[in-house]
Amino acid sequence: MTRMSFFTTIFGKKKGASVLGIDIGSSSLKVVQLRKERGVVVLETYGELALGPYGGVEVGQATNLPADTIAKTLTDLIREASVTTTDCGVSIPSARSLLAFVELPRRDNPDEQKTVIELEARKYIPVPVSEVQLDWFIMPESENTTRSPNVSVLLVAVHKDEIKLLENVITTAGLSATFYEIEIFSAVRAVVDEPAKPVMIIDIGAGSTKTYVVEQNVIGVSHAIPHGGQDVTQAIAISSGIDIAHAEQIKKKTGLTDAGSELREQVEGVFSNIFSEAKRVFSQFESEHHRSVATIVLTGGGGVTKGLVEYAKRFFSVETRIADPFAKTQAPAFMRPVLKEIGPEFSVAVGIALRKLEEHS
Repeated sequence: MTRMSFFTTIFGKKKGASVLGIDIGSSSLKVVQLRKERGVVVLETYGELALGPYGGVEVGQATNLPADTIAKTLTDLIREASVTTTDCGVSIPSARSLLAFVELPRRDNPDEQKTVIELEARKYIPVPVSEVQLDWFIMPESENTTRSPNVSVLLVAVHKDEIKLLENVITTAGLSATFYEIEIFSAVRAVVDEPAKPVMIIDIGAGSTKTYVVEQNVIGVSHAIPHGGQDVTQAIAISSGIDIAHAEQIKKKTGLTDAGSELREQVEGVFSNIFSEAKRVFSQFESEHHRSVATIVLTGGGGVTKGLVEYAKRFFSVETRIADPFAKTQAPAFMRPVLKEIGPEFSVAVGIALRKLEEHS
């Protein structure tokens, strides 16, 4: 029987305010409830529920569900995971947002700089600016560079319809969200341990893969790849002549460690396509910034594929590790092996919850 969901409650004696991080992905919902006690982040409960069965497809497959269906799924998950707080933050899927790096004229007056950015942003956003929520971040300059007449700006735009959908989901589920954050920033908060060195994050979702390089907790380059974990599942299903549900189990339990050469070749073929694109982003960053990427971190649902980290190490010839976001939380020792195994799937939810905790500091 295919596991549709898992959830674990780790309640101790409460002393701090509990907060909830919610990751609404294309193939599943994830929640993580944390609290802070004497400066220590404590994991209280977590859970995941597949969206596929709610949309008439198999577990692990990407869906595009209406707000009321997502809200029903979230309500089910909150009940099953024994969540005890309504105070939450929510992720925004990267596929529903736009990140653009642009060079714009420098203005010493902050108001003038703001005007320049808002006017120039229109050139990079494929819909009317009135239809999106726009934000930006002026990238820090290296101390050793000559002052340029331009500034590098990260533009961030989210369609207002996406925000409205998420607000409807949260309201219908009886929750209260104080912020909505693009999942890339949540993942960075959860998985980057050495902010001073350039780190490449490869976030393998169900329908697509996000890859970006982070330095000093700032995203230096990002790229979306239209292939993800469900492509691996489909390759296994076709190669082995089995159904999608069974293939999803094999991906997580066997993956690239399978002794069968034909199956291994199929799985490697999908990851080779993903990693080749990621390597192009990798090389682009090193060429433009004249610095080497120190570490690669694999995260997302596809990151739990057995044997993937060993394959990635050979492919990139760079230190590579699996994301372990729960390492930033306190939990019973007997839970650590499970939390480490499932960690890549919960990076965004943990990152959201960590930001939410900062509101209470």
